[in-house]
Amino acid sequence: MADTTGNPTHSEASSGTDRTTSPRKSSWRHIGPGIVVAATGVGAGDLVATLIAGSNFGYTLLWAAVAGCLVKISLAEAAGRWHLATGRTLFDGWASLGRWTTWFFVVYVVVWGFVYGAAAMSSSALPLQALFPGVMDLRWWAVACGLVGLVFVWFNKYAVFEKVMTVLVGVMFAVTVYLAVRVTPNLPDALAGLLPVLPDEKDSVLNTLGLIGGVGGTITLAAYGYWVNAKGWTDTGWMKVMRLDNRVAYATTGVFVIAMLFVGAELLHSANVAIASGDKGLIQLGDILEEEYGSATATFFLIGFFATSFTSLIGVWHGVSLMFADFVARYRRGDSATGAEVASGERERSWPFRLYLLWLTFPPIVLLFQGQPFRLIILYGVLGAAFLPFLAVTLIWLLNSPRTPREWRNGPLSNVMLAAAGLLFLVLCVKQVWDQPWADFF
Repeated sequence: MADTTGNPTHSEASSGTDRTTSPRKSSWRHIGPGIVVAATGVGAGDLVATLIAGSNFGYTLLWAAVAGCLVKISLAEAAGRWHLATGRTLFDGWASLGRWTTWFFVVYVVVWGFVYGAAAMSSSALPLQALFPGVMDLRWWAVACGLVGLVFVWFNKYAVFEKVMTVLVGVMFAVTVYLAVRVTPNLPDALAGLLPVLPDEKDSVLNTLGLIGGVGGTITLAAYGYWVNAKGWTDTGWMKVMRLDNRVAYATTGVFVIAMLFVGAELLHSANVAIASGDKGLIQLGDILEEEYGSATATFFLIGFFATSFTSLIGVWHGVSLMFADFVARYRRGDSATGAEVASGERERSWPFRLYLLWLTFPPIVLLFQGQPFRLIILYGVLGAAFLPFLAVTLIWLLNSPRTPREWRNGPLSNVMLAAAGLLFLVLCVKQVWDQPWADFF
């Protein structure tokens, strides 16, 4: 049976030096997993949230968008450091903390994946329906997006997946930067927005915390370590490269969200125009852009909207399936097989990986045609809100314990950042749970 005591089961994890190969220089040519996590983590919902923040408060909360990127840098770096320093996967680390982590993960990936699959397909379908009106019903566009994502991830390895994600990130980057320049941002006001002040509005603290916590992904932060291993980075010699890669990821994320905040501040706030929350808000933005700047700009934006949504779809299809495959492999074989040993290819060909791909694609199609069940949506919201506090707390636990070689344990800065992240996400989790209509649930 697997060792769940927390002590490394591999000899190389017993010291901080045994697993260290000659260090690689942190070169830009190695960048890859960070681009994947940035593309996956920034979905249409993130852009809408930032857009609405700009619409409501102008540049006042620019600092919060930047803070959100810093918080996520600390979480992703910790996940990547665990994989490289110990040679063990994040799920293996969770399992060493007790069976409660396994139960949480299983319920989370089953319920979350079922609902997220429908949401991701619908989000990818919206810009396609706007680009090609009258061709197909929105639900059939959504089914097509899900099936294309399934086929792409099923038949391609990480290297191809990363290249396609990089191209789509390039499209996202070009579109968001173009829009930010097009609306002619007020740079003095934008610089003033870097000062940490709160809007003079009701619930401004919770709104600000929500913006900080909403930047750049949830479970994809945990998937980062799996993508690091899939890239071929399997020991501490890659630590500097991983850290550069992670910083690039959230610098890219920062560009996306800051650009959309500029658009919200200049195009919507100044004109006192409100848009809907959720993905449909981006469709409204497309209509506003067409009125202001013409159909070419609107079309360019919708292409970027599709790239944003579809990268989140295929990123989750790939990354969370890797995590599920690791979970099944560990308990099926009764060992602690490391990410360094299997994540670079075998998991992508395994039946658990493909089983979870099917779970993300076909059951959610039922939701597209029948509507999303009320109780399931509440559980989805609660589990989603609970995941980041779970991730922050378990990373603090793992990276301050003998499970991690001493050289690579948390320093004061890492502990402060992870503790701040855990507290932030715990507050947001409590608010999310409190806001659920529990009286109608029973």
